[in-house]
Amino acid sequence: MRDPDVRALCHLYGEVDVAAIDRLLGLAKLDRERRRAKGWWVSCAGGNLREYIAMEDAATRVRIWQLSLIPGLFQTPEYIRASVVAGISADEMDRIEEVVDVRRRRQARLHGDRPLHVHAVIWEAALRQYMGGAQVMSGQLARLCELAELPHIRIQVLSFRTGGYPGMGGPFNMLSFAEEGAMDVVHMDGLHATDWVEGVENSAAYDDLFRHLCAISLSPYDSVRLIESIGKEMNE
Repeated sequence: MRDPDVRALCHLYGEVDVAAIDRLLGLAKLDRERRRAKGWWVSCAGGNLREYIAMEDAATRVRIWQLSLIPGLFQTPEYIRASVVAGISADEMDRIEEVVDVRRRRQARLHGDRPLHVHAVIWEAALRQYMGGAQVMSGQLARLCELAELPHIRIQVLSFRTGGYPGMGGPFNMLSFAEEGAMDVVHMDGLHATDWVEGVENSAAYDDLFRHLCAISLSPYDSVRLIESIGKEMNE
């Protein structure tokens, strides 16, 4: 959003506090800079994905709710290939390694001097789905256990035994940023469209939903024990 538009909206809603207007102008500038970012993703990702990766690259924390798949930030190359093959047509097979490369580059944010803090809640079904077969899934589950050892990664499993639960409508990612006053942004990737949810009220609603999911899920310790148990079953 341009500065004149921000000032016009402040005038429309009766905001006259200079400090508050300056903060809004600062956030608008940051948003414009993010959207103009010329990162590695510009040349190898589509429009919707490119926008998400740019936001993820600027974020300091992401909270993930996933029902049917292991979160992309945690996927092994073998799992990525199996999941891509399951969802594309035969004439798109040449895209597989491109997808693997994009996710691998995204995963670089989990390491280094400025690691992305990730808190993921995963429904048990995603752990038991034989994506790519037992060997691929066994390796993927082992990878989850390794990542769970990192201090900036928290993994919880929503067990089948929980029964009904909120958030059954679909997965989402919540991105948080370091800038003072920056609002969380919620991303939902559907079959034919990508939705972004912004604004204080909407962000707060998803924050409450995520907190609820965490509260009814297994603890991080018990989650890893369950993941290990499922992995052993697949190796038998």
